[in-house]
Amino acid sequence: MAKAAVDEVASGRDGGGTIGASRAFSWLLVITGAAGLLASWVITIDKIKLLEDPNFTPGCSLNPIVSCGNIMKSEQAAVFGFPNPMLGLVTYAMVIAIGVGLLAGARYRRWYWLGLNAGTLFG
Repeated sequence: MAKAAVDEVASGRDGGGTIGASRAFSWLLVITGAAGLLASWVITIDKIKLLEDPNFTPGCSLNPIVSCGNIMKSEQAAVFGFPNPMLGLVTYAMVIAIGVGLLAGARYRRWYWLGLNAGTLFG
């Protein structure tokens, strides 16, 4: 009986239907979430500067071919009424929080993992 419980914990599943993750995956979430959060922060600041000064050239505009300034000025860049990069500030912070929770030993139900996958896919 005790061996079965140890096997369930080692495999990432327990009787309550929760699923854990490996330390490597947890660190992947933390590191990539931090990179995404930094990028969202930089783009949000550029968007604010662009709103203040329409002639501002964002840092993501590398040349005439790779230019994000025109995209940031479009209507689609503020679909919900605020700049889209602000969504990244929230969602990447959530990815970091999930990764840190996993490092601390958290285990989530299947629907939570499906929500994380859907959120990252559609994000």
